[in-house]
Amino acid sequence: MSFRTWAIVCGAAALSGCFGVNTSQAPLATTYPATTQQRMQAAYHWEVLAQHEARAIMADRRLDRRALYIKPPETETAFSRGFRSLLTSELVRQGATVRTSDLGAATVTFDVQVVAHRDRQPIRPPQGALTALAAGIAVATIPFNHWREPALALIPAAGLVDLFSGSWTSESNEEVIITVQADEYQTLLYSSSNLYYINPGDSGQYGRASAAGQLKVSSQW
Repeated sequence: MSFRTWAIVCGAAALSGCFGVNTSQAPLATTYPATTQQRMQAAYHWEVLAQHEARAIMADRRLDRRALYIKPPETETAFSRGFRSLLTSELVRQGATVRTSDLGAATVTFDVQVVAHRDRQPIRPPQGALTALAAGIAVATIPFNHWREPALALIPAAGLVDLFSGSWTSESNEEVIITVQADEYQTLLYSSSNLYYINPGDSGQYGRASAAGQLKVSSQW
């Protein structure tokens, strides 16, 4: 390699180092690690949440053997009415003392916040979705070359859909944050928050999001 070639290579390497300086006019956008979030779209899912919260309340040492009173929300929605009944039933079933008034009892309240995203960027498909799709297309082409009936090409693709479709669901631009808390003598004893996707058409069951995208619809304490 000639001296001129070496000079060009070394100069290019030195110049690339100049561009590698860790400076920027503004913070660079990055992403979070891939995570999952459940979609709430049935009254059964409200029951699952009620079971989870009842177990957590019963297991909390600060609420051990305390009587509980579940305060009705100030704004009633389909979710608030159903969830209060389900949570009451689950606490009683698990052995809690649930009173019909707050006299001598820790007060359990829950708050629902509807979040509506107005300008969300595209979200990547589920991990493995593109691979499964490509594999289905590749397998489906086999019958055209070896089988007499082209419609048989749909069988492998349908099998892949049946295999994976149960765990696939689309993301939504609307979510809810459901927070359950228990307090006594102005002291917070328990607090738990859960996040779920919801179908846009179901947002009225939880409370409509405001123009700013958020609205608290349940109890105040």
